[in-house]
Amino acid sequence: MSELIRIANLNKIYDSGAVQVHALKDINLTIEQGEFIAIMGHSGSGKSTLMNILGCLDRPTNGVYQLDGIDIANRTNDELSDIRNKKIGFVFQAFNLIPRTSALKNVELPMIYAQVPGKQRVARATALLEKVGLGERLEHMPNELSGGQKQRVAIARALSNQPPILLADEPTGNLDSSSTIEIMELFTQLNREGVTIIIVTHEDDVAAFTHRVLWFEDGRLISDRKVEKQS
Repeated sequence: MSELIRIANLNKIYDSGAVQVHALKDINLTIEQGEFIAIMGHSGSGKSTLMNILGCLDRPTNGVYQLDGIDIANRTNDELSDIRNKKIGFVFQAFNLIPRTSALKNVELPMIYAQVPGKQRVARATALLEKVGLGERLEHMPNELSGGQKQRVAIARALSNQPPILLADEPTGNLDSSSTIEIMELFTQLNREGVTIIIVTHEDDVAAFTHRVLWFEDGRLISDRKVEKQS
């Protein structure tokens, strides 16, 4: 495997004038292509801040963040937008689907921004929905889908521009236990196919599907351990 993410001496400080919040403190971390990682910690531990930086939605105050060999700190907002569109797929707890738009059109959307031709968009979106088990639901609206099906559409959409990395923020937070297992099994299959997956979760049973758990506390990475798989 090759190095996909490198973070060195990274800090994030939010300055509201009277108060400074040191959200991330001297983080050092490498993630290789093909890893499956859970980020855990109590509320306010820094995990969401880290995900925003990993996703190029925010910048570190100081330190190094390299994504696929690209130094993120010195990029313009337009360059960061382009990097996000090409290299990162996002999956959210709330699904973030467009309500009055079919599953197929939801999956097509990132490809429209990437200027993928129409026929190619439809073919790729259809193939992705079939891949996540929704080949019979192409024209269904989000309100016609279960929570697990909505998250499958969201995962297909995240994969639409063929990014090397998926960032998932509490992706099972709105799902029941059976749907949670289905979604985590889907992530497991995608990871076996080579997609690097990083998940923020509070749930131990979700983290158990991953290969490595990063535990954050008060802005610091205090534990980095491999997940022991039961035989």
